[in-house]
Amino acid sequence: MAMRERIAFQGEIGAYSEEAVLTLFPDAQVVPLASFDSVFEAVTSGAVDGGLVPIENSLHGSVHANYDLLREHEVVITAEMHLRIRHHLLAPKDARLEEIRRVHSHPQALGQCRDYLRRVLPAAEIIPAYDTAGAAKDIARRRTPGDAAIASQRAATEYGLSILASEIESNPNNFTRFLALRTREAAGLAEAQAGRSGQIKTSILYVPGHNIPGVLFKSLAVFALRDIDLFKIESRPLVGSPGKYIFYLDLAGSTEDPTVANAISHLEEIAGFVKVLGSYAAAPVSA
Repeated sequence: MAMRERIAFQGEIGAYSEEAVLTLFPDAQVVPLASFDSVFEAVTSGAVDGGLVPIENSLHGSVHANYDLLREHEVVITAEMHLRIRHHLLAPKDARLEEIRRVHSHPQALGQCRDYLRRVLPAAEIIPAYDTAGAAKDIARRRTPGDAAIASQRAATEYGLSILASEIESNPNNFTRFLALRTREAAGLAEAQAGRSGQIKTSILYVPGHNIPGVLFKSLAVFALRDIDLFKIESRPLVGSPGKYIFYLDLAGSTEDPTVANAISHLEEIAGFVKVLGSYAAAPVSA
């Protein structure tokens, strides 16, 4: 009997990241960890077979910490997925909506439900937590009258909580994009076993070369001149180098495509540093 893959995520059981893991890897054994750093370290050390981390939300933008961790760790992106985020107001059994005085959740979840909270619970104290499912677990443990959490339906089931209100996010077009991570060796094995189909995208990061006039324009031109679409451009400060930046690109095509490979080779000629983060199947966005 084959061993189940161990896939790590940040958060408690019942977190949206766990839902994403089970959607992308339905047969996996989930491994909850306390931080994004711990997920990357578990993947690179071989303690788990892979990891899944959020990289951007359609309403609240990029998860900058994970862009930095992609640069710092030797991991490869092997897949992506988009998870529709549905927030629910959870409370211990027999609690009533009009009794809620405090609402706990991750700051992003609180922000995504801001309109509901202002309209329905304007006097409630808003209390940030490190994780949506962690907030649900905590109020289930403490059972303090007046406490509620914003978390997933799965968290309600896991921790025996009642759902006082469903789908309370301000905008229904609320999706989080997740990236699956493996070591380079494990990524090669997974690709050989599963293959790739459909549209392929490649993620890279690079630091522009110094003392080259127009280097940012020239670095993007290596793709434009070859008619390679860019899906996303993200910049982050280069740690230890004030005024300098590192750029992350998602582009159409695989590194096995000679046109993409030539573009990256051209980029290496004018950039100070280039790192290919992986080529993988582009995931559809569906409700």
